[in-house]
Amino acid sequence: MLEQLQPSGVFHFFEEICAIPHGSGNTEKISQYLVEFGTTRGLQTYQDALGNVILCKEATDGMVDKPSVILQGHMDMVAVKKPGCAKNMEKEGLDLAVDGDFIYAKDTSLGGDDGIAVAYALALLDAKDIPHPRLEVVITVDEEVGMDGALGIDLSMLRGKTLLNIDSEKEGELTVACAGGACVQGIWKPAWNEVEGDRYRLSLTGLSGGHSGVEIHKGSANANQVMMQMLYLIAREADMTLLSFEGGTKDNVIPSSAVCEFVSRADESQLTGLVATMEESLKEDWKQTDPMLSFVCERMDGEVKKAGEGKPVVMTGLDGNDLFDILAFFAEAPNGVQKMDPALPGLVQTSLNIGVVRLQNGGNLKVTFSLRSSVEAEKEALAQLLLEKIEKYGGKGSVDGRYPAWEFRKDSPLRDKMTNIYRSMFGKEMTVLSIHAGLECGVLAQKIEDLDAVSFGPDILDIHTTEERLCISSVDRMWNYLLAVLKE
Repeated sequence: MLEQLQPSGVFHFFEEICAIPHGSGNTEKISQYLVEFGTTRGLQTYQDALGNVILCKEATDGMVDKPSVILQGHMDMVAVKKPGCAKNMEKEGLDLAVDGDFIYAKDTSLGGDDGIAVAYALALLDAKDIPHPRLEVVITVDEEVGMDGALGIDLSMLRGKTLLNIDSEKEGELTVACAGGACVQGIWKPAWNEVEGDRYRLSLTGLSGGHSGVEIHKGSANANQVMMQMLYLIAREADMTLLSFEGGTKDNVIPSSAVCEFVSRADESQLTGLVATMEESLKEDWKQTDPMLSFVCERMDGEVKKAGEGKPVVMTGLDGNDLFDILAFFAEAPNGVQKMDPALPGLVQTSLNIGVVRLQNGGNLKVTFSLRSSVEAEKEALAQLLLEKIEKYGGKGSVDGRYPAWEFRKDSPLRDKMTNIYRSMFGKEMTVLSIHAGLECGVLAQKIEDLDAVSFGPDILDIHTTEERLCISSVDRMWNYLLAVLKE
């Protein structure tokens, strides 16, 4: 599929990577692929118990005296698919396609974040005609779900003190600092009772979604929060008992859709009227960021048929008191941008995302939040606030997946080198910035004393969504840029 694209080595390995399922938590096959790649080429190859892989290649002739360089990225991707897509992303590779200057995957996310870093690294390690210093390639697992691989990896065998992280998505930008983060989970164990009535499915679609770090500033609607607003209105104005709820795919993805089922003894026209009225209000609220917001409320035919035949329709529904506790929690729970950075206009300082909500019929409710902040005290205060609200409304909370912020380094020879080479190659200045998204550089900097690190990459649009696209020409330009950096 990609064999005609340039740089050919990079796209060859990118296509091989895409053929291997490698969503977060499902990285065993991709990790083993990397090990086999290294061993068959005689590279120094390390694999730890987590599945992290380190591949080292000695310097080429004439480059032996240059300091070692660490290349770093992660092997996992955010694996999401469009509603109705039959692909099993746990077992099947991606279906790639090319549209002009872009590569995408049919009906799923692409995993350019961060498959392109792995492809760049493998192309370098495989090449025999590219000059470079000693290369130490660090490829981690499960970055997208809390940087678990970076937190657990042992880097004591590395010699390098400069690190090129290839996990940024906008050509011409050089990231030199980022926010830290954490994951908060709330679990409720509600009571369930037998209930009678008509069964309905309520679906919310059409929201913009996006990355909960780099796109949180857009102020897009959160499907979990919006759906709970709708359910609160229905529960207040009509008879309603919740049966199930499913919203969001990953804690670090702003959810674009949600679906729930409920039972009601209210007149169907009353329910559909309530939904229509609330939908118009919500569309007005979110018309700037989410103009395609749409609700569909459908009575489920199977249950209606039973009732029409005189058969009792008895289901297990959420206890009313527990339902209102849960709805009250979501009404109070913060979401989105909490504070902007007073020193850097336009940069988010602290935020959170209601990422995943799951309620299985007869089971527990689980809610997962992604927290980010460049100020450690604010991150911890926000986590504590969530824990208190979860407990207030009958749940049990926990915090895990903490990772540190990557602090700005005042003196950075690597940063100066990168910007100078970019200026020389492209005739314009590189944008040097701090971002609100999390990068592994902060974690790795705690493991390597005096580490000088930067992050860059080619253009990737709409990461973590089914609309993700990787720019072909940008991959080529940033490949040549990488080669120039390694050569100097």
